[in-house]
Amino acid sequence: MLYRKIETYIRDFFVREKKKALLITGARQVGKTYIIEKYGAENYQSFVKINFVENIAARDIFIGASDSKELLLRISAVADSPLMPGKTLIFFDEVQECKEIVTAIKFLVDEGSYRYILSGSLLGVDLKDIRSIPVGYMDVMEMFPLSLEEFAIANSVSPAVIDSLRTAFKTKTEVDEIVHAKMMELFHLYLIVGGMPEAVNKYLETNNLFEVLQIQRSIVSLYKKDIAKYDPDNKLYLEDIFDLIPSELNAKNKRFIMKNLNEYFKFSRYKNSFIWLKDAGVALPVFCVAEPKNPLLLSKSTNLFKLFLSDIGLLASMYGNGIQLKILKRDSDINFGAIYENAAAQELKAQGFMLYYFNGKKTGELDFVIESDGKVIPIEIKSGKKYKSHSALNNVLANESFGIENAYVFHGKNVESKGKITYYPIYMLMFVQKNDLPADTVYKIDLKLLQ
Repeated sequence: MLYRKIETYIRDFFVREKKKALLITGARQVGKTYIIEKYGAENYQSFVKINFVENIAARDIFIGASDSKELLLRISAVADSPLMPGKTLIFFDEVQECKEIVTAIKFLVDEGSYRYILSGSLLGVDLKDIRSIPVGYMDVMEMFPLSLEEFAIANSVSPAVIDSLRTAFKTKTEVDEIVHAKMMELFHLYLIVGGMPEAVNKYLETNNLFEVLQIQRSIVSLYKKDIAKYDPDNKLYLEDIFDLIPSELNAKNKRFIMKNLNEYFKFSRYKNSFIWLKDAGVALPVFCVAEPKNPLLLSKSTNLFKLFLSDIGLLASMYGNGIQLKILKRDSDINFGAIYENAAAQELKAQGFMLYYFNGKKTGELDFVIESDGKVIPIEIKSGKKYKSHSALNNVLANESFGIENAYVFHGKNVESKGKITYYPIYMLMFVQKNDLPADTVYKIDLKLLQ
């Protein structure tokens, strides 16, 4: 049974929000249905699941219903468990197949007898004509493949070890060399297995990388079937772009080179294809910013980006040629820089960061720039021994107009700090977390003088 952080979020949401539904989105096969079923079975006396792919007739229950009473009557007719007021969680699965669900959820939440959770894939691009979320009635949470920390826990790394690593990250102190070596082994295993739950479970059951590979290839095939389903007239170039990601990452600058797709490429023509892959959770674009200043969003370029795969294990499965064993042996023929950088993009995205990089004519290129606590932090990803060679980072830190206070370099060696730069082992990406406002942040102005 895999530990997933999102389960805590779901539990906290239903304690905190008494009059809202929750929609869990994310790429196919990341474990949405499993984690919702687990939560429902453990926390409610009655758990009702309605899957709009498996039960096509259920799609019609929301059509023409006059009020919430009629809606609930229809739901009870197709439910596989009794509806018990105050004790039932109703789960609508594969909601991308039922465009009426978003309108209906308003009435159901307002009625108040039951709690509601929804799940679906491909929601950002084509939710069958659904274009808006009912504000005030439903929150949205995206789910990702297993993060590095979740993968470590799945492989029985103890909480005490993870806590000690987190402390080392915060205090910028070295990790015990034996622990460090084993964590590096685990990280390279993660590069092969990735975070798709079915692949992780297969590895835990068998330790057989060939069987893991078969599962990964079946997931890639499923993604391509989705592409064919949602692009029947070849108006988009989804599969071409999807298949190019591994080779493009192997290029020197890791930026998506449009001419490799079409000699006469115009971004406006292909824009919807990139959006589809992003919103389906299949690919992770990392957009270029004009300058590393807060807020990064204001200087984001929409047509300059790197494109990574959403799961590092799926990326390895697409490379072929026995790359799994080469990764384990640290074969020098492999462009580990591209693979490390994909893993970093995946981890930062799972931690809630918007993904950006910076490339200046006078400074050079930074792999990532993130925002935390209102400050910009440059991040460099290094796979080789010369991890302290980073002219672009030095140039950015020397530019006082950017106001950069701290920078991270993730690599294969131990923790070290020098000036504004902290050198961290690559597996410590799991501790780079986004700091939002605390839930109890209260601010009030005394306006008595104006009254």
